[in-house]
Amino acid sequence: MKGTHRVVIQNRRIRYDFEIRRNLTVIRGDSATGKTTLVEMVGEYEEHGAESGIKLSCGKPCAVLSGTHWKENLARIEDSIVFIDEGNKFVFSDEFASLIQKTDNYYVIVTRDSIPSLPYSAEEIYGIRNSGKYGTLKQTHNEFYHLYQMGDVPKYILPDVVIVEDSNSGYQFFSNVFQGTETECIEAGGKQETLYLNSIEGMAESIVEGGNITIDECIPEDMVDW
Repeated sequence: MKGTHRVVIQNRRIRYDFEIRRNLTVIRGDSATGKTTLVEMVGEYEEHGAESGIKLSCGKPCAVLSGTHWKENLARIEDSIVFIDEGNKFVFSDEFASLIQKTDNYYVIVTRDSIPSLPYSAEEIYGIRNSGKYGTLKQTHNEFYHLYQMGDVPKYILPDVVIVEDSNSGYQFFSNVFQGTETECIEAGGKQETLYLNSIEGMAESIVEGGNITIDECIPEDMVDW
């Protein structure tokens, strides 16, 4: 599947109108913002069609993927926009990431957590809000909005310093990337935990102070409240 696809789904009380531009779209946000309602409406229409009281307009079929049999169901879905509600843990698995690469579907995933195994764009992370387009009418019109505005971010960034964890592949990669520039690439020697602790206000001083305490000044381990 390629291109942008508009999805309009509505019943008597609520309407969603949005566009899906890439194969992976993530919806985030607080509770009661309409994320789960959207997926439920797609599922009801998928199962009951017009008899559900829901109208769905889209140039591609829309489907919901969930449950323990997600792999079998995924194998039957082709050239569709697939909605996945939060709570489906399989979206975090490497197996899911591998399988969807072999499909021609677009995926809309509702989750409050990041999904490291999936290469989705920050520009395709959305929230849902009431657009107010229907004024005082009873039907609520909901739309997607970008959670992360990328328009103000420069296309190219040349940092003064790049710090990597160690001298392995990351260091070699960034050293080559910034070769011939004024950017300095530094490897932390695997001391990322030390850097983290040092970033906490007062932590470095506390560690130094503790190191200067003699054994006689220490209390027994069984008296420490862990």
